[in-house]
Amino acid sequence: MTAKKITINDVADHAGVSVTTVSLVVSGKGRISPQTSARVQQAIQVLGYVPNRQAVTLRGGRSGVIGLIVRDVCDPFYAEVTAGLSEVLEAQARVLFLTQSGREGLGSLRAAESLLKQGVDGIVLAGNLLHGPDVRQRAAAAGVPLVCAARANALEGMDLVRPDNQLAARLATGHLVTEGHKQIAYVGGAGSSLTRAERLGGFCATLLQYGLPFRPEWVVESEAYRHGMAAKVEALLRRYPQITALVCHDAAVTLGAYFGVLNAGRSVGGQALEGLYSPQVALAGFGEGADDALAELPLTRVSAAGREVGRSAAQRLLQRIEDPEAMPQQWVVAPELIAHAPG
Repeated sequence: MTAKKITINDVADHAGVSVTTVSLVVSGKGRISPQTSARVQQAIQVLGYVPNRQAVTLRGGRSGVIGLIVRDVCDPFYAEVTAGLSEVLEAQARVLFLTQSGREGLGSLRAAESLLKQGVDGIVLAGNLLHGPDVRQRAAAAGVPLVCAARANALEGMDLVRPDNQLAARLATGHLVTEGHKQIAYVGGAGSSLTRAERLGGFCATLLQYGLPFRPEWVVESEAYRHGMAAKVEALLRRYPQITALVCHDAAVTLGAYFGVLNAGRSVGGQALEGLYSPQVALAGFGEGADDALAELPLTRVSAAGREVGRSAAQRLLQRIEDPEAMPQQWVVAPELIAHAPG
C-alpha cells in the first residue's frame, strides 16, 4: 500500500497553526515567533514533510539549490569545475543540482527547464553550449540569475568566468621551444571552436615570438578522438617526419596523439635531439590532474585551473543572487604549466 503523501495542511494541523504560518516558516519570510517556528519545524521533522522547492520559490523564498549545466560530467575539466563549485556552495549550506547537456550541448535547454522546475536560485552554464542564448532567455524570463563558466565568450549581459586559453597555449608552446623544439605542429579541435581559436592564436604568437615558422599544413583540424586522432597524427608524422613536437588541443586529443606517434614508428620524448630527423616526438596538451590516462605519460600538461574556475563561478553567482542589478563582469583564470619528465 502506498504511504500517504504528507502535505502542508498536515503540518499545519500537527503544529496547531495556519497553513500560511507553515508557508512563512518554510520560506523564511514574515515575522514568526521562535516558539511557533520551533513547533512548525518539529512537525515537519516528525511527519517527514518535504517542501516543494518550486512552490517555495514562487512564494518569494529561496530553495538553497544552485543548478549546473555541463556538456559531459565525465570530462576531467568539468569534473574539476563541479568540484570547485561544490566547495563554495557547501560552505554556504547550499546544494548543487548537476545536469548534463551532452557532448554537443544539444540538451542544454532541456537541462535548464529541469533546473527551473526545481526552483533553483541560480544557474551556472559551463561550456560553449549550442542553446546557450536560449538558456539565457529562459532563465531571464524566470528571474533566475545565470553565470557563464569556461566559455570562450560571454552571453550578452552575463557574467563570465573562464580560463585564459591563449596564455595556456603560450605556456605549452614556449616550454617546447625552450626544450629545443623548432618544428612544432598543432593538432585537434573543431574549426568552429572559439577555445581552439584562442589556443591556436597563442600557439602562433609564440612561434613568431621565437622567430619560428608557422606552417598551416601542420595544423590538423579534427573533432575525432582517440582512434581517429591517432590515425591523423600518424599520417601527419609520416608526411612531415621533421616534426619533433605536437601541441594537442585537449586531453582526448593528447591520448590519441600518443598512439599516433607510436604507430608512426616514433617514441614520445622530451627534449629535441640534434639532426634533421628525431625518433622522438614531444607532446604538450591541456588537461586537469584528474586525467588518469595522461598521468603516467611523458608529456607537458597545462592545467586550465578548472577547480578555480568553479570556485569563482560559484562566488560570482552568489553575489549575483544578492545583487541582481550589478553590472556583468568577466574573470579570467590563469593556467598552470606542469612539465613531466620523460618516462
